[in-house]
Amino acid sequence: MSEPAPTPNHHHPDPEPRWPALVALLAAGGLRFALPESLTVGPDWLLLAVVGVLAVPTVITHQAGLNSLNRILGYAITSIVTADMIWSLWLLVAALPSHKEPPLDLLESAAAIWFTNIIVFASWYWRLDGGGPYAREIAGVHTDGAFLFPQMTLDQQKRIAMGEQCWNPGFIDYLFLAFNTSTAFSPTDVPVLSRWAKVLMMIQSLISLATIALLAARAVNIL
Repeated sequence: MSEPAPTPNHHHPDPEPRWPALVALLAAGGLRFALPESLTVGPDWLLLAVVGVLAVPTVITHQAGLNSLNRILGYAITSIVTADMIWSLWLLVAALPSHKEPPLDLLESAAAIWFTNIIVFASWYWRLDGGGPYAREIAGVHTDGAFLFPQMTLDQQKRIAMGEQCWNPGFIDYLFLAFNTSTAFSPTDVPVLSRWAKVLMMIQSLISLATIALLAARAVNIL
């Protein structure tokens, strides 16, 4: 009697850690302390407190495997941080003609909004690309998404040789993408494939341009 053929040994990557995305959103809440009271709604600590409170059930639902609820909570946190950033940006732009804000406050506010912009859009890219982190984990290897990462262009033999046969993008990959978008106003080494991603990247670039080219330049001229 012949022995059964050996079963292929499929390597499944470890689940992606969620703490980098959570720390990034907490950092966005902390950046709010750099904004003057005239550019925020409520006390300085409000956004950080809201993110911290919502982070607790987000972690619990992830650990419990309640993926749908976890996704909703993740969208809620990111939406709140996004709305707060856009509101602060609007107040900052509206305050320019009145010259009420000191130049140094304008510089600090522009820098805080610029960094928050990176964190916000990195979070959206991470949550939306390929159906989100959980869907990418289920797929096992990332081969189809809104962004074409360099690892996705390698053939199977090169992937195996590099140990990337089960490569999936993590939050740091999307943070790098968002950083490049805010600095170079382009995705650099990661082409954009999806229309929704192109729209988000245009919005991110517009916000970055407003903070760097308009607000920071205005503050420097006043100095």
